Formats: sequence, C-alpha cells, structure tokens
Amino acid sequence: MSRPKDFWSKRREGVKAEEAAEQRARLQESEAKLEAERAEQSDEEILAELGLPDPDSLGQGDDFTAFMSRAVPDRLRRRALRRLWLSNPALANVDGLLEYGEDYTDAATVIENMQTLYEVGKGMPKALADIPEPEDMAEAEDAAASDAAENDETESDGAEPEEQGAEEEFAEAEAEDAPALPRPRRMQFRIQQ
Repeated sequence: MSRPKDFWSKRREGVKAEEAAEQRARLQESEAKLEAERAEQSDEEILAELGLPDPDSLGQGDDFTAFMSRAVPDRLRRRALRRLWLSNPALANVDGLLEYGEDYTDAATVIENMQTLYEVGKGMPKALADIPEPEDMAEAEDAAASDAAENDETESDGAEPEEQGAEEEFAEAEAEDAPALPRPRRMQFRIQQ
C-alpha cells in the first residue's frame, strides 16, 4: 500500500509540471515562428540553408534521417517520406496483412446529414402505412407494362398482329412459370407498459 502524498510532495510535482508546460509552450512558439519564416521561403532555399539534398533525387540506401529533424518544414519532410516509400519495395508494396489497415467505420458509407424516421424502441412510424405493399406494386407494374404495350402497338410500323400476339403469349407463359415471391416480412416491436 502506498501512502497518500503530503502537501509538499504534491506542490513539488505541481511546480515541475508547470515548468515542463512552460518549456513546451516556448518550444511550440519557437517552432511556429520558424515555420512562419520557412513558409515564405522556397523549398530550394530551405534545402540550401540546411545543407540537405533534394528529396526527389534520393534513392534506396540513402540516408533520410536528416529530413526528420524539427528544423525541416513539414512539406519537405513529407516529400522525403514519399520518396523513401517509393524507393524501397518493402515499404512500397504493402502485403495486405495489416490488421488495422482497413477503415472499418461506417463513416465512408453514411450520407452526410442523413435523416431517418426510425425511432429506437418504437420502430418505423405508422405514417409509412401509405407506402404500397409489394402486391400493389406488382399490379401497378402490370398496368404500366400493359400501357406501354398498347403504346408500342399504336407506334409499330406494319407489324403483323400474329407476331404481337405471340409475344404476349410468351410473356404470359413466362409470368406463369415464375415462382411466386413470398411477401417480405417486417420486423415488429411490441412495447409492454
């Protein structure tokens, strides 16, 4: 069992934490200032100032560690890393055996600002009762198909009536041979109060 810390131990730790936070803040401020100065310079000027080679000229076996220092701007570091990955076949060709290499979230498939009528615990509201059932939809499709067939008959140029009758008989025979699809089932929730 560890003893609870006394006031002075806590105070010493607090002072050390404050000093570390101040040091990090100064370091971030100097890095931000250096980054602002480097943003105005071109890549060639920065490379000449730091004595670094052009990252695009490096190849396999070259030393890329100089580009990882804090003095190198992020854009040059990324160019060097891109070149490193392209130059080494072991890094360039990922074998696909990465456990966490894929995006398993649904963020890529969800539509932005998607809204749904589904309510947790209640299901879909009864307002959806107006949506036609599949049987009604089949009747509507048959009516649309017969309208289209009538339009085709009036528009056909010199088509023989025997051919049109044969097509209709074939369509009817095909519809009779097709198995009747079962009516889709809906999930129902019953909440007991």
